[in-house]
Amino acid sequence: MARGGTNDPLTSLRRKELALPVAAPIAAITEAARQRHGAAVAAVLFYGSCLRLGNDEGKIVDLYVLVDGYAAAYGAGLRAALNWLLPPNVFYLEAPFEGRTVRAKYAVVSLADFAKGASGGWFHPYLWARFAQPCRLSYCRDGAVRETMADALAGSVTKCVREGLALVGERFSVRDLWVALFRQTYGTELRAEPPARAGEIYDANAAHYEKISAAVLAGQGAVQAAEAGRWRQGQRPPASGGKWLARRVLGKLLSVARLMKAAFTFQDGAHYLLWKIERHSGVTITLTPWQRRHPILASTVLFWRLYRKGAFR
Repeated sequence: MARGGTNDPLTSLRRKELALPVAAPIAAITEAARQRHGAAVAAVLFYGSCLRLGNDEGKIVDLYVLVDGYAAAYGAGLRAALNWLLPPNVFYLEAPFEGRTVRAKYAVVSLADFAKGASGGWFHPYLWARFAQPCRLSYCRDGAVRETMADALAGSVTKCVREGLALVGERFSVRDLWVALFRQTYGTELRAEPPARAGEIYDANAAHYEKISAAVLAGQGAVQAAEAGRWRQGQRPPASGGKWLARRVLGKLLSVARLMKAAFTFQDGAHYLLWKIERHSGVTITLTPWQRRHPILASTVLFWRLYRKGAFR
């Protein structure tokens, strides 16, 4: 998705955001992910709750590992085929850092698929809603990849603002727009987010959303209203209820398909799940090699063993 390049205000904002440094633990887990997939890795994006909170201890770092291609990342085989068919593949990873363990859940997607999906080329908001939010490049191979990333992330904002304008009234605040959008996107995935979650996501980085929205709204025909902090639509887009209903149906189906795919691709997924249970209940279980490779297929047996040990009731 071509944009205005260096002189485009939105692309410049996102380029500056990507250039911000990451903390040493994030750099350590990023390097571990990069080493796992070798020369195929073009970039690694850090985003999510650990970025919002500025702390990873006792948490799971969220990363996206962008690769040149799926065969390059895995070699020929089932993982490459499934990643191409239904991106991304998701993995769990641990790395030592100064006497403790940094943990990450990372998704693998090709640079081309990411650029298309994040910039709004996908009907489903899986990528463009995620990456309008703050993120950092914790690794980037070269300047060309960096420009591709800045361009795609600028596109994600434009897509979100366009979609959000159809969800708010004639007069609205930037917060109104993003909260309405996030509430809709949560409904397109298998996730149990409370109603207040959308507002919390916005409030955690309000300045970010104000800046990126201001760079887009005027181009969408909106003007600043007389009331401080509010905007007015020149011509409100048509209602989008049918489109979001279709996204919800598609999203649920895709979520189920990704869960089924994870039975074959989520490396160390069972280990990740058991770490979470041990952290909250103190119950530990040793996994067999097969259970580590196939966490979802092993889930029935693991559930029963954990129940008998008192991990949950």
